[in-house]
Order: sequence, then structure tokens, then C-alpha cells
Amino acid sequence: MIGTSLSRQHENVLQVIQSYYQLTKPRIIPLLLITTAASMWLASDGRVDPFLLVVTLVGGTLAAASAQTLNCIYDRDIDYDMMRTRHRPIPAGKVQPRDALLFAIALASLSFTLLAVFANLLSALLAMSGIVFYMGIYTHLLKRHTPQNIVIGGAAGAIPALVGWAAVTGELSWAAWLLFAIVFLWTPPHFWALALMIRDDYAQVGIPMLPVVAGEKPTTQQIWVYTLLVVPASLLLIYPLGESGIFYGLIALGTGSIFLKKAWQLLQNSDDKQLARSMFKYSILYMMLLCTGIVVDSLPITHQLTNGLSANLQTLISAISSCS
Repeated sequence: MIGTSLSRQHENVLQVIQSYYQLTKPRIIPLLLITTAASMWLASDGRVDPFLLVVTLVGGTLAAASAQTLNCIYDRDIDYDMMRTRHRPIPAGKVQPRDALLFAIALASLSFTLLAVFANLLSALLAMSGIVFYMGIYTHLLKRHTPQNIVIGGAAGAIPALVGWAAVTGELSWAAWLLFAIVFLWTPPHFWALALMIRDDYAQVGIPMLPVVAGEKPTTQQIWVYTLLVVPASLLLIYPLGESGIFYGLIALGTGSIFLKKAWQLLQNSDDKQLARSMFKYSILYMMLLCTGIVVDSLPITHQLTNGLSANLQTLISAISSCS
């Protein structure tokens, strides 16, 4: 086994804990939790139960951590071959695959138990389905075999929005599936921008990411298409669903316009890695701001303010009309 002799290098418990923590790819998880939280606030009309929020976010964190740990086990061969990932705990010999597997199983078990007991069974099953989809569909079937891997595999990253909605309502509505669709459509521009930056790494280990197989121009064309889809999709929460209002609409239009501008700039300069980096970083900010807009727009105080402003505006228009 690669690097097994290095497992002795641990000097204390903190280093062991750090290695297992790194297995979970903690930088990825917060974005998943943001979509979960936004979904919960929207589903509860801005009156989310704090205990339920904490339980669901902890359960979602454990499920995501389990999925990422399993991914580290499965991809340990290519992780060792890529300079960017060679220092991860398993290829570096800090954690053995068997121990990582037990860790992942424990995380998934805790997630399911926590959600099933303190939220509901549907949210627990959805969290487990995210793990299964991420590993079985994306990592095993798609990642190493098709350049469309991230398109279909993006469903795994969109499931947390369903988990959040189910935790609050115990069911899935059209609004929940729209949130799922928004994250699903956002994933290709987000991930392909990253793939453009690290194209050589993927090529080195034979992963058929779109920039490797099709080249930079077709990739930026696909980024443009999916950005064109996700921005209008985000506005469907306002009409026809009527789940969000003017505050969210302003956020969605403003951030969406910038997102489209960056995708267009990248389309015009397909080989510019700095533009790809800018697109990748902004895609994260876009999703964070969109979710923040959902949360703030759902709050009762926001409804009061917008209703008050609307009433005052109507009064002003009526006064102007009567004067004329």
C-alpha cells in the first residue's frame, strides 16, 4: 500500500484528528450547508426552528463528510499521481483505507440517526441518497468515463437543498425541486471553471473532464449555456412560484448579471486561466449571495418592510395622479 510506512509519523492525537478532518474535504462542505439553510428558511417562511436548523446542518455535515471520505478512498490512486492531491491523508500514508472506510461508515450512521430521530425519515433518506449518488453514480460510473460527469453528478451537490426542505416540511414541493434545479444548473459553470484551471492535472491521470476531452472553447461555450440557464431559473422563485419577493429579486438580478458577464468574458477568452479563476471564485460568491437573498427575503421583518414600502409607493402614486 502506498505510503503505509508513513503512518508512524504521527506524534500526537491532534495530528491524527487533523488527518481524519482533512479526509472530509472541509472546504467543500460550507457551500452545501448554505443551500440547506436557505432551503429551510424558505420552507419555514423565515421562522425556522433553531434546534431543527442545527440538527439538520450537523446531519448534513456528517453526510457530506462521509461522502468526501469515501471519495478519498476510491480516488486514492489518482490522488497519489496528482501533485495537487498527493499530500491528502491516504496517499500520504497518514490514514489507511480500511480505517477511513470505518470512519465514513460511522459518519453516515450518525447522520442518518440524527436526521431520522430529530428531523424526519425523509430528510435522513435524502442525505443517504446523496452519499450513494455521489459515490455510486458520480465517482464510480461517471467521473472516469464521460466528460459529462459533472453535469449528471451535480445532482449530488443539489440534494442538500432537498434535505433542508424535507427537514422542515416532511415533503418535497415544487419550490424544493426548483432549489435543487438551481444548484444543479449552477454546478457545471462552477466546476468547469475549476477544471479549466487544473486541466493538466486531470489529463495527467486520464480523467475525461470536458476541458481535457473537448478543449477550452467548447468548455467555455457550455459554461455560457448553463449560466444562461441558471440565472433565469433563479427568478422562477418569484414568478410563477411566488416563494420569494422583491429583495431576493434584486439580489438574483444583480448577481446574475455579473455571473453572465463573467461567463461571456470567459467565452471570448477561452484560454485565459485568470478569467477561469475569476469565474470559479465568483460562482461561489454567487451561490452564497443567492442563498443569503433567499434567507433575508423570507424573514417576516423583510415582508413588513416591503409591504410598507409598497403601500407608501401606492399612496404616492395616487397622490400624484389626483394632483394631475
